[in-house]
Amino acid sequence: MKIIVAAISLVIACASVPAGAQQIPPVGGPYPPTFTATLSNNVPLAFGMDAEQAARALGTPLNYLSGRPGDEIYLTFRNIGGGGLFFKKDRLYLQFRKGRLAGWKGDWGHNWMWQ
Repeated sequence: MKIIVAAISLVIACASVPAGAQQIPPVGGPYPPTFTATLSNNVPLAFGMDAEQAARALGTPLNYLSGRPGDEIYLTFRNIGGGGLFFKKDRLYLQFRKGRLAGWKGDWGHNWMWQ
């Protein structure tokens, strides 16, 4: 008898929950993220940015390497985490033409620790 009462009270409790609370929408909208948004090398850069916008998007300062004013090459070090004791910082080169971002290239270099 106690089992029947417990089962009936469970059914009543579940029925009293509002319908909107039962469905939880996925994070980021109703659709899954695009393939390129899930890549580990996804960089928040877009062609046509100026140097200030690129630095703000990356969250790191840009270091001037070479080039005339407006056609510069900058270098930044992105902290991409790491495991345990050592953080991994990758170099990212940014090419600007006429003051606008024309391209970028990541340089992973050699790991000095395992040579």
